[in-house]
Amino acid sequence: MTDRRRRNMEGQVVVVTGASAGVGRATARRFARAGASLAILAREEEALLETKRELEFYGGRVVALPLDVADAEAVFAATDDIERTLGPIEVWVNNAMATMFSPLSEMSPEEFRRVTETTYLGFVHGTMAALRHMRVRDRGVIVQVGSALAYRGIPLQSAYCGAKHAIRGFTDSLRSELLHEKSRIRLTMVQLPAINTPQFDWARTRMRHEPRPVAPVFQPEAAANAIFDAARNPRREIWLGSSTVKVILGEMVAPGFLDHYLARTAYDGQQAARTAPAGRADNLFRPVHEHHRTRGSFGSEAFGAAPAFSGSTVRLATAMAGLGLAVAAGVLLRGPRLFSGKSPLKLK
Repeated sequence: MTDRRRRNMEGQVVVVTGASAGVGRATARRFARAGASLAILAREEEALLETKRELEFYGGRVVALPLDVADAEAVFAATDDIERTLGPIEVWVNNAMATMFSPLSEMSPEEFRRVTETTYLGFVHGTMAALRHMRVRDRGVIVQVGSALAYRGIPLQSAYCGAKHAIRGFTDSLRSELLHEKSRIRLTMVQLPAINTPQFDWARTRMRHEPRPVAPVFQPEAAANAIFDAARNPRREIWLGSSTVKVILGEMVAPGFLDHYLARTAYDGQQAARTAPAGRADNLFRPVHEHHRTRGSFGSEAFGAAPAFSGSTVRLATAMAGLGLAVAAGVLLRGPRLFSGKSPLKLK
């Protein structure tokens, strides 16, 4: 990294939730490499302190705050501490999540609520906390770490998919409010593909086999780079990986087909060959001490990089392509009549 790139984030305060493992940890490391001051939030204190030591290697200031993002008051209090200790928050990355692999019929209301409180309300609490301070200065960037599943739900993860859909609706609503206020605060959402994180090692499951990500799979560093770029150059949405683009556009074009396709493929596609052991520890209601690392168990098949697309650009290109096909089809359908002598047009 050049000195110039390092100065780009020097002295800027960045908050990352869910920073003790996976995408959150990789994202915190990416900002630390750019010279930012970091506030990292997660439930597991020991893993959070280990992450803090890792980030301090890059020379920046780091504050570790163990808390549960489902606890709104804890998030608000932590934000006040961050501003007092590190200074004005410039970037807030909402990333903390929890999921469960199970048919809805085998989930309890308490389990569903817990996934929702962490994965959806945790984003709401983080956004509220960030805005309390950013509004005073009328600047800042909030990055919502989403998923292709924010557009297309899949079986066995109904609570998680519902939460990701909710985050997208919440973010769109808030964006309109900020535009109405003529605010300079920016919102961006990064929709991720399947990522090789420890979530598959510690998510609660009711399936016979261990959970696994749906291929293709990418390393957390690919997601971290996209999140970093989104914070530096906020766009409405970033879609990471061609698989994410295909899922989102496929849902727009043929949702019924995807219903049947996923019913056939997504049960086996989300289970590894390994049988889930009896008494398997999970992190739904409390942290698991093991597995706090950046990468998960599927590194042998994970890609290290992925292309990032602007959601607005992809939508526009798709709409223009669709319009072009419609016009071409119309010309072809009218062509025989046009030159048959029966056309009402008079050719000269």
